[in-house]
Amino acid sequence: MSAIPLEKLDRIIHRFAAVEHELSSGAASGEAFARLSREYADLEPTAKAAQGLKKAYDELRDLDDMIAAGGEMGNMAEAEKPDLEERIDAMEHDIRILLLPKDAADDRNVILEVRAGTGGDEAAIFAGDLFRMYQRYAASKGWRVEVISASEGEHGGYKEIIANIYGAGAFARLKFESGVHRVQRVPATETQGRIHTSAATVAVLPEAEEVDIKIDDKDLRIDVFRSSGPGGQSVNTTDSAVRITHIPTGIAVAQQTEKSQLKNKNAAMKLLRARLYEIERQRLDSERSATRKGQVGSGDRSERIRTYNFPQGRCTDHRINLTLYKLEEIMEGPALEEMVQALMTNHQAELLAAAEHAA
Repeated sequence: MSAIPLEKLDRIIHRFAAVEHELSSGAASGEAFARLSREYADLEPTAKAAQGLKKAYDELRDLDDMIAAGGEMGNMAEAEKPDLEERIDAMEHDIRILLLPKDAADDRNVILEVRAGTGGDEAAIFAGDLFRMYQRYAASKGWRVEVISASEGEHGGYKEIIANIYGAGAFARLKFESGVHRVQRVPATETQGRIHTSAATVAVLPEAEEVDIKIDDKDLRIDVFRSSGPGGQSVNTTDSAVRITHIPTGIAVAQQTEKSQLKNKNAAMKLLRARLYEIERQRLDSERSATRKGQVGSGDRSERIRTYNFPQGRCTDHRINLTLYKLEEIMEGPALEEMVQALMTNHQAELLAAAEHAA
């Protein structure tokens, strides 16, 4: 792998210094200050890494000069060189990852949707297990989870549950969870001890702001109806539930958990905006990479991404062929991090390979 050009490192370091100067001068305010602050935060780790790498390159040149001069100092320099070269290789790898194109949605909050798939009651119970796993994982990260809507299964779990997850980097860590999750286990209702296979689908959407997606009122059909779920007498006797249909795409969302029609409308608009934003993100991603279909994190829900095998106590992610024999710990939440980290590392490796191929 070739060394990173010094000009590239210098551009990063100089831009970081310029942004730092603008911020400290007090000239920027309002939106300009916020934009510069975000750029500073994005640039800082890369600029620090670039400074460290430049210093290491200088040290390597000094060693080469000493080796060329010969003598005792040259022998000492030759002994030191392999360790320095190994350190430079690691630093170059780290900075290449920092220089990879960022997913603009990585820092967003998340809208998580979990739905029962094939398997009847057991699929709904499994959907509930998955949702609790994500709740516990979010808690381990210090994130906040708020349920937007839920439709409970007849024997436990959920036919469908949608929730907001608020926290720094939530989408970056959860985006690879989108897809079909399969479970193999003996249901509590099974009298013969047979293993059943059922499934649930997970969708992870980045929360969209109004500035991201402009929605014309003329493109919406809004219907109000009487809430059918629990929530007290006032909910069930007034037309507080709201269904919004986006006419150009046919996407429809409904919300009925609040007593207020306005609150339900706002919640439904938030969900609609997130779904439209995700469609736009996927369109742009497809344009940028014709090979996206083969990449981890394509979000193709028809693809079985993971199997949870309870009799064997294993969890297998089929996209990266990773099997962990710690199913109980994963379902408890925090141990899901090992799977998430492996998916993120694999994704970075694919992006690095694509960047090197294009270079």
